[in-house]
Amino acid sequence: DISALGLRHVGYGIPTDLFGPFVTACVQVIRTLTEDDAAEEAFRWSLSLISRILTRVINEGSTIVMKAINANSGKQLRRAVGCAPRGKRALWMLNIQVGTQSISPLMWAIETGSLDAAKSIITDLLIIRADRDRYYYGMDILFERHPDIIKRLCTDAPALMTPLLDGLIWRSRITDNGQRRVNFYIRHLLMDENSEFAKATEWITENNDPKLVCHPVVSLVTDMVWGRVAFRTFLFGRAWFLFTLIVFVTSQSMLARVTSVNADSVRIVVFALRCFIYLCSMGQWIMYHVKNTVRDVRNGALVRIDRIPIPEYLAQWQGWSSLILTGFLVAMFFMEPILQCIGSGGDLFTKQCKNGQDLSFPYSVASTGAMLIYFMLLIDLSVFSTRVSAFALVCSRVLSEVALFLFGITFFVIAFACAISALEQDNEHFADIPVAALQLYKISFGMFSGSNYDDLESDPALLIVCFVYVVTTVIFMLNLLIAQLNCAYHATYLDMMGYARLNRGKIVYETMPSCPKGRWAAFVGALRLDECCEFGEGDMGVPGGVQVFEPASANITTVDMIKRFGGSTSPAAQWPEEEAAGNDEEDRFDRMEKLIEKAMKRMT
Repeated sequence: DISALGLRHVGYGIPTDLFGPFVTACVQVIRTLTEDDAAEEAFRWSLSLISRILTRVINEGSTIVMKAINANSGKQLRRAVGCAPRGKRALWMLNIQVGTQSISPLMWAIETGSLDAAKSIITDLLIIRADRDRYYYGMDILFERHPDIIKRLCTDAPALMTPLLDGLIWRSRITDNGQRRVNFYIRHLLMDENSEFAKATEWITENNDPKLVCHPVVSLVTDMVWGRVAFRTFLFGRAWFLFTLIVFVTSQSMLARVTSVNADSVRIVVFALRCFIYLCSMGQWIMYHVKNTVRDVRNGALVRIDRIPIPEYLAQWQGWSSLILTGFLVAMFFMEPILQCIGSGGDLFTKQCKNGQDLSFPYSVASTGAMLIYFMLLIDLSVFSTRVSAFALVCSRVLSEVALFLFGITFFVIAFACAISALEQDNEHFADIPVAALQLYKISFGMFSGSNYDDLESDPALLIVCFVYVVTTVIFMLNLLIAQLNCAYHATYLDMMGYARLNRGKIVYETMPSCPKGRWAAFVGALRLDECCEFGEGDMGVPGGVQVFEPASANITTVDMIKRFGGSTSPAAQWPEEEAAGNDEEDRFDRMEKLIEKAMKRMT
């Protein structure tokens, strides 16, 4: 524990010469609290021992890398790791060991907000370097040291996610037949140390960044897992819902209108299909909501809407819409006309009895609501295509503008209906406020017949009021709605593919636990991630990636992304200084500042 505390003091940048005065001050305080010389001496000895241990830990752990991190200087950090042996360069940035305790410079830089230094560490680790014997790439050691690096970055430093993902891509500067080799090193985004599906997709999706999920690495991982593993499992899970929807449509909409065939057979089939709906669909939804409610209550996963706690799963539209569907199905079950007519003495499974006819209309209303909710839940299947999913998301995001339009129309309808009722007129279509409001809604939506307009000519005052209403709503409000929808669409269009990919990513990580282990193992084996990816013909690179070809004009690359060096191939040797190491903006400003200082000295 003392060593761990000392390593944290390394990160704090505490000078070791402060420990002596600190011990002396603490002893002086204890001296004022007790007159026992033995206790005072024991306290002095213990605190001195602790200070010596901390001093030793700080001296051993205060590397030039930690000093660069404390200064939050990427330039200093690059100079610091330039002194490291090429075989241990990654460890200098990922692990400082003192005794049995260790600290990660990268994680410390993230925790303390030294993002400039952290970005330099990530960039340096994910540069591919090569001598004449081997390639050096820090991807494996980075993810082995920090398996949750993506989660930490998404939580504490989202700005560093792009440099991390960019470092997992290698593009060749050489093209062949208009195609360019591209290696995506996705092993640690795809599977964890146990060869199970990694949580990287879940962490990135829960970050809710529509731009991040469109990164080529994330898109490739999500599309591969979706297309080769999760798609069939998701489709199988939705096949039951599709089947129950077909049964529901058949029993409520199709067979209910059939009159040209044997009536007894139709009634038997309708009764059988409705029994299936009540037992297999309504029963399944009741079990689903009970299970999820109990789970969220036990886990304390509750959200508050106007101070009313509700289970967390109901905060999503699929949750509350399926709950409404369950309510409609339960209402249909208790109002089922066939069940109401059992024992009435009529035909088998008939609906023609007094109780059945009394409940026929409310039953049809509940059936209509259930039908609409069924088809609304079918929107989940839009995830099969990102374009369709993006379109559905855009539609959902502009609904608020339509709601505002309807609110404005309702306000004007009430206002003009009240005004028309106060006007002295005898038109039967505007006899009172409710009737006038209905006619005004018809005018707004183009349902007011032409003959009714002709009747307005006999009452000029009413005609003028209706004319003002048409100008206000049909011309002004409707065109305002079009303008609002246009602006909302343009604001959403840039990110709609990202939101569609967020939706697909969520479905992928929710579906993967139920995927067969054999299918996952076959998928991972087909990728051959343990084999080296080629950088060129006969140039075997580093393992952990998949190679694809993209059009040469997609991402123009004119510089070799691999830093190749000649000379010694010993892992203990340092990498030679890179030619462009001192050409960044900071170095150029330093040289300019020195030139100005020299000029000022000469002038004085």
